[in-house]
Amino acid sequence: MKSKILKRILKGLLAVFFLFCLLMVTPRTLGFLFPEKPPVGYHFENLSLVALGAGLEKLADLEPEIPESIEEIKNVEYKNINGKSLQMDFYRPKNADGPLPLLLFIHGGGWRSGKRSDYLVYLTSFAQKGYMTATVTYRLKGDSIYPAAVEDVTEAVEWLFKNGENYGYDPNRIALIGGSAGAHLAMMAGYGWENPASQHTGEKPANRVKAVVDIYGPVDLTTEYAQNQPLVTGFIGHAYNEKPELYQQASPIFWLSDSCPPTLILHGTSDTLVPVSQSDTLKSRLDALGVPCEYYRVPLWPHSMDIAKRVNDFSQQKMEAFFEKYL
Repeated sequence: MKSKILKRILKGLLAVFFLFCLLMVTPRTLGFLFPEKPPVGYHFENLSLVALGAGLEKLADLEPEIPESIEEIKNVEYKNINGKSLQMDFYRPKNADGPLPLLLFIHGGGWRSGKRSDYLVYLTSFAQKGYMTATVTYRLKGDSIYPAAVEDVTEAVEWLFKNGENYGYDPNRIALIGGSAGAHLAMMAGYGWENPASQHTGEKPANRVKAVVDIYGPVDLTTEYAQNQPLVTGFIGHAYNEKPELYQQASPIFWLSDSCPPTLILHGTSDTLVPVSQSDTLKSRLDALGVPCEYYRVPLWPHSMDIAKRVNDFSQQKMEAFFEKYL
């Protein structure tokens, strides 16, 4: 009797092990068979980590060395507020001839962490592809709550419109790219956010952002989930029932119009931090307004999916085609 039970247990364990192995190798197998399709992931974040640890997936090189062919211009101040210097870094091919289109990458980190070098993987890669790239520091939660970060990125873009001749880029061909909280800020600046409480009286430049790339960014901060999400409430600095108007004002979805720039969206379908429904809603609204929008739902990947090389390569491929089309 005991031996029969033991055999059943062993058979069950073998079946579970077989299914686990099948689950782990299926994403790479599908990627090999269908290389033109978005890479398939592992659904669970822990399984994604197991795949990375087991060598089934490779990490993207998030801290690449700066190639000798790329000129690095660091610590350019675009704003100083209360003695705090907010700066940009630029990356430009040394053999560039004439003003280049500019790609501004905005780091994520839940509006409370992160640094402008976090996107070196994109900054160096696209500079090698013939673009000028830039990355920007903005005030985090430890410095100030909303609207500080949005103000900073918006003013950084205004600064960029005015300084193209000084750094060798074309201010009429600027794209904003961000991931997570950085995508939120890219959309806010790209879609024309204005702070009703601002004392800024100067005219905004006539130039417009030409393209926006949203990598798993939050779009609507008024949903029930967002109202109770600690990162969101920390960013706003007030509970929803205290200041509901701030949650609406800080949501890119409420700044949409038919004059918004073309938008590329990349989002993992297994994202539990920023639900993929956020990007579904954005795509639907942009389509209704007639704004060009390309959307890739990357199957079974969690948040921060582009740290995996396969996803990063796919994202860069789609971004490059998007920039060629709209810049």
